[in-house]
Amino acid sequence: MNRFNRYPTRQPRHRIKSFDPSFLVKNGTNGHTPATETVYSIRNSFSDFGFQNQLMNNINYRQFPKPTPIQDQVIPLLLTGKDVVGLANTGTGKTASFLLPLIQKVSQDRSQKVLIMAPTRELATQIEEELRLFSREMRIYSALCIGGVGINGQIHRLRFNPNFVIGTPGRLKDLQQQGKISFTEFNNVVLDEVDRMLDMGFIHDMTQILSALPVRRQSAFFSATASPEVLRIMNRFLTQPTTISIKTNTVLTNITQEVVKTNGQDKVNVLHDLLVQQGFDKVLVFGRTKWGLEKLANDLSRRGFAVASIHGNKSQGQRKRSLEEFKSNRVKVLLATDVASRGLDIDNITHVINFDLPESYDDYIHRIGRTGRANKKGKAVTLIP
Repeated sequence: MNRFNRYPTRQPRHRIKSFDPSFLVKNGTNGHTPATETVYSIRNSFSDFGFQNQLMNNINYRQFPKPTPIQDQVIPLLLTGKDVVGLANTGTGKTASFLLPLIQKVSQDRSQKVLIMAPTRELATQIEEELRLFSREMRIYSALCIGGVGINGQIHRLRFNPNFVIGTPGRLKDLQQQGKISFTEFNNVVLDEVDRMLDMGFIHDMTQILSALPVRRQSAFFSATASPEVLRIMNRFLTQPTTISIKTNTVLTNITQEVVKTNGQDKVNVLHDLLVQQGFDKVLVFGRTKWGLEKLANDLSRRGFAVASIHGNKSQGQRKRSLEEFKSNRVKVLLATDVASRGLDIDNITHVINFDLPESYDDYIHRIGRTGRANKKGKAVTLIP
């Protein structure tokens, strides 16, 4: 029985947490969040890292002009075998900062095996897609191990002893319990979005997997925040790590932030009036609950909007199709819970709309960081009562 149902006359003991960004907009400059730190000066080019020819060809094919600040600092450390803590906001290029040196490491020594853990299926899938692009024609193989899809195909991939295994903690634990994967074989580990994994309740799966890895290994942990819980995990499982912090607001300088007061109006009507405005061409709308988003998707569809949604009640296939439809502009509006707020790289999102308030400042920053990427302008709009 739900603890609140036992006391029907009482109010819930815990107020739902929410973050109102109104003060950010009020204190910002023309709706922009100003940068607060000195601009980092890039010291290296990709050619300075000693990457082998095919890896350099793949980097050039991706048209990466120069390393980002986190790439510039993390890549040399990982190439020399050091453990690394990366503290960075979304959109800083951290995926390439760990993939490139580890691809180089595996290409030089085929006994190296890499385990990468991510909090969500979408982020794990994106990391594997990036890996495939960066390791093109290098005979480097991977297995993607995530929930929401059949496990048999993943078991089949693992039989071929892939160089990289990328997955979510829950599915990785399932595969271990079935005897299909042994974590003792991995001498490199990456944890991406450590804070998000803790928020999602993966602490026990994470620690069990990390405890099963060889003591002699190279580790890289990345997180947007350095909470006490995150620091405890890092102190326990890293060996004399070097910490790289790229905690600037530069990723937000291209984002105009606005709040829209609903003043008692139906929020769906307010959202409708926004979506029909000129320039709202590719819009990501965030909500708090799965059922609320599904209801909103149905409401918007009835109003004639091309809309898709991703949340925890969707199968992995449905979530993947929704993302592909949004990326290819077959739908104009994508509705998402915070499962989509971190790590997803979707080009040309013109607007992020917070239909429901985020829980915290960090959640807000991650949500709005989906727009204004790659030096393009974006707008974030938050609906408040």
